[in-house]
Amino acid sequence: MRRPAEPESIMTDATLTLVCPACGTINRIPAARVGASPRCGTCHAAIYTGHPVDVNAAGFDRHVKHDQVPVLVDVWAPWCGPCRTMEPTFIEAARRLEPAFRLLKLNADDAPEILGRYGIRSIPTLLLFDHGLLRAQQAGAAPADRIVSWARARSAATA
Repeated sequence: MRRPAEPESIMTDATLTLVCPACGTINRIPAARVGASPRCGTCHAAIYTGHPVDVNAAGFDRHVKHDQVPVLVDVWAPWCGPCRTMEPTFIEAARRLEPAFRLLKLNADDAPEILGRYGIRSIPTLLLFDHGLLRAQQAGAAPADRIVSWARARSAATA
């Protein structure tokens, strides 16, 4: 008679896919090592840097599709005052949320197709994805504490 696997062995065998922020390679990382500063198997860059990853439309699609952690996106523009005000708070949110989340910054001027796809009419806008699906969306600047609690609450509610 075969015994069921122990919970520890299930956790150690689990892997996540995460996109390298430097080269775009999709990496398979043991779930137990995600918090241990993993590096890309191709370019050896850090998978998590403590800063949001600047992406274009293709990078956005790649991360949303392949990252197996919730993806929090700040849609912004360089000419937007509230967006510039929110930039340091989004960096602070990245420091607090990684590695449980991937944080991205998407310049609205460079990705109008993304704005149309998700009905974004004002910026800054936060988008929260989990396993490729949009789970929550919020417009307006927010302090780091509110960004962190909003992301964690929406992520936990959909888990």
